[in-house]
Amino acid sequence: MDFVDSLKLKYPGARAWAFGDSPEMANELAALVVKGMKTASCCSLASFNADDSASLPGSYHIILNGQDAPVCVIRMVSLRLMRFSEVTEAFARREGEGDLSLDYWREEHKAFFTREGVYADDMELVAEEFVVVEVL
Repeated sequence: MDFVDSLKLKYPGARAWAFGDSPEMANELAALVVKGMKTASCCSLASFNADDSASLPGSYHIILNGQDAPVCVIRMVSLRLMRFSEVTEAFARREGEGDLSLDYWREEHKAFFTREGVYADDMELVAEEFVVVEVL
C-alpha cells in the first residue's frame, strides 16, 4: 500500500489531486496551502459538473505537489456559485496567489480558464473554501 492509499484509509472518500495545470503551478499552489496563505480556490462550473468526484462541503482532499506526492489534507467548508465578473477582492485574497489583489487574480485566472477553453467574463465558477487538517 502506498502513502496515498494509507491516507485514503484515514480519510475515507478522500480523493487526491493537484492544483493548477502544470507541475510548477501545482508546487506553487500546494506550498501556499501548507503555509496557510491559500484557503480558497475555484473551478469552472463546466469542469465541476464533468468531475464525477467533485467536492462537497465536508469532503476531504489529499493535495499533491507537481511530482504527485501528497503534501497536505484539506477539508472543504463551503462551495458557492459566482460569476467570474463577481469575484471579490476578499475572495482573491483567500486564494492567496501573487500580490493578493483582485487585478492579479483576474489576470491569472483569465489565462488559466482560457487555456482550459472556457473563459468568459460572465462564466459561472464554483468557489471553494477549505481548511488544512493535516500537513504531511
